[in-house]
Amino acid sequence: MVIAYVALRDRLLVCRRDAAPNCWDLTARLEGHSLECVAASSGAPERVFVGTFEDGLYRSTDGGDSWSHLEIPAGSDAITSIAIDPNDAETVYAGTEPSRVYRSTDGGDSWSHLEGIADLPSEDEWFFPPRPHTHHVRWLAVDPFDPDRLYVGIEAGTFVLSTDGGDTWHERPEGSRRDNHSLTAHPDREGLVYSAAGDGFAVSTDGGEHWEHPQEGLEHRYCWSVVTDPGDPDGVMVSSASGASSAHTAESAESYVYRRRGDQPWDRLDDRGLPTGEGVVRAVFDTTDEDGVVYAVTNLGLFVTDDFGDRWERVEIEWEEELEAQTPRGLVALSA
Repeated sequence: MVIAYVALRDRLLVCRRDAAPNCWDLTARLEGHSLECVAASSGAPERVFVGTFEDGLYRSTDGGDSWSHLEIPAGSDAITSIAIDPNDAETVYAGTEPSRVYRSTDGGDSWSHLEGIADLPSEDEWFFPPRPHTHHVRWLAVDPFDPDRLYVGIEAGTFVLSTDGGDTWHERPEGSRRDNHSLTAHPDREGLVYSAAGDGFAVSTDGGEHWEHPQEGLEHRYCWSVVTDPGDPDGVMVSSASGASSAHTAESAESYVYRRRGDQPWDRLDDRGLPTGEGVVRAVFDTTDEDGVVYAVTNLGLFVTDDFGDRWERVEIEWEEELEAQTPRGLVALSA
């Protein structure tokens, strides 16, 4: 079975495929809420977390059929990111607006505040342009080799690293981007971390301590989503545009997908079955951890490749015309 959870602005799409290659069931959940993010884990695929902007955090333990509202300390209503420890499905992290990080070690039943983020020296420089009086945790990631190593992207202003499970925080390590939109660590190569940021792509080979910026061939450098090839740590794919308006707004959208292998220049993946260019908002990616398999969602639908981008196919689910005006907020793809 494959399960894909697609977070749109006003609903969560739960997509399931049992046996047939492209025969999917689709249900919509949490309609009417303002969704920000979604997370689930192969360790507990039926447990799904959805963050909303105005109504906090929701959890389902039955694959999206029913939902309960979870209370986060300090009553934060804007949950902007969620991450699950890849080696322990009971350990969950939530990021908020304004920028705070919380952790649960019991699958979301209770939460503790990991203090110190708001006390970092550069905090007064952080701002989110649409709401310049504030900022938020755009992305959280847990290192697959070291559960105490946490990667945090603040939108916009800084990359933050913890090596002790959130007891202390180190901001802006050498070469790190300032506007990190998504971060991912490869499960088969210790220390390898990729970032897709508004100020470009970056890669670290020492667990976020230092970063480099291979940009050759990457013509659009407002990067949004990043995914690695489970079968090749040197294979990486990003979605990108020339700026925020062409990335996120359907009426002015023009976004692209790029792939890089090893030290080769970036290759733009045009005409591979995944719509790109004019009218397409930036894609959000996820992988089922099968070699070469990546799912992508844009305003034009859900797509899948099994050869890391050489050929894409549309996932045959109903995609209403009104969804073409929406910008996807998150995607989780699981092989259960």
